[in-house]
Amino acid sequence: MTQRKALALISGGLDSLLATRVIQEQGIHVEGVNFFTGFCVEGHTHAIRQKDKDKPKRNNALWSAERLGIKLHIVDIVEEYKEVVFNPKHGYGSNLNPCLDCKIFMVKKAHEWIEKNDFDFVITGEVIGQRPKSQRKATMPVVQEESGIHDRLLRPLCAKNLPETLPEREGWVNRSQLYDFHGRSRKPQMALAQKFGFEDYAQPAGGCCFLTDEQYSVKLSDMWQSRGEKRYELDDIMLLKVGRHVRPKANFKLIIAREAGETKFMRGYRKQYPSLVITSHGGPWTLIDGELSEDDLMLSAQIAARYSQGRDAEQVDFDYINTNGDVRQLSVVPMHPDDIDKAWVL
Repeated sequence: MTQRKALALISGGLDSLLATRVIQEQGIHVEGVNFFTGFCVEGHTHAIRQKDKDKPKRNNALWSAERLGIKLHIVDIVEEYKEVVFNPKHGYGSNLNPCLDCKIFMVKKAHEWIEKNDFDFVITGEVIGQRPKSQRKATMPVVQEESGIHDRLLRPLCAKNLPETLPEREGWVNRSQLYDFHGRSRKPQMALAQKFGFEDYAQPAGGCCFLTDEQYSVKLSDMWQSRGEKRYELDDIMLLKVGRHVRPKANFKLIIAREAGETKFMRGYRKQYPSLVITSHGGPWTLIDGELSEDDLMLSAQIAARYSQGRDAEQVDFDYINTNGDVRQLSVVPMHPDDIDKAWVL
């Protein structure tokens, strides 16, 4: 008999870990794929911030593949994925997360992969009712239809709640050994993880996509508005996760480091953005995004001084460094907290 082959979408979460093991238990050869969009950079902020230095910095998709003993293909789709973020056919979720369009896109890419590599079907860790936008019974067929994969998509954790797929009808997979999980509770998955002997897995909730985060979405929306168009690069994605973002005026924004780890990271962008560096007191590195007048520059320094150890001093000194490395010295009176409009802080 020919051993059948499946491709698993591996996010690094508990559900995809379990779904893959369920199919492995039936003698199917499984390999994994992780699509890199740029918006799921696990451990990024933990690796930067000093206060998070003791938190794990692993890539959960790689960790899952290691536990499963499978080959993991990491595929860069950063550029292709932009159209999904900019113009989702099915709209956004509660923030800027195009969850249903994202799932359709990734399943479509997985379908293309199995066609090219002579695999038989695709599996995901989806569970009916677990996510309000993309994992509803009504949207499950939409993913299959619009991705073009149709019944070559198997969802092992909730398969018994769905019509039979090709792998089940053909006897490649025993439907009786699949599951009927549904709803938002993760207790069934955690019990199954215990049965399989999985420990120290990623927390089974939330996901890692930045676009589901409200504060991140506010910053991304603000960036698009300031640029007059929807566009971003990978550096933009990273910087939106770092520092305190303050927009006093429409023409510029400040990114103020919140601790030493962020300051160290942000120094790496000194050739891309002008910087304000406090010289008279301890304080954060500040990047300036936008075009500033002389008054804007002084205002920026006053705001940055407010977040320094010189916040109560009569004067705080700065070096203003442009992207060419030219240095200009400034001295300002720190802005009073009551004068900083809450609406400025994104």
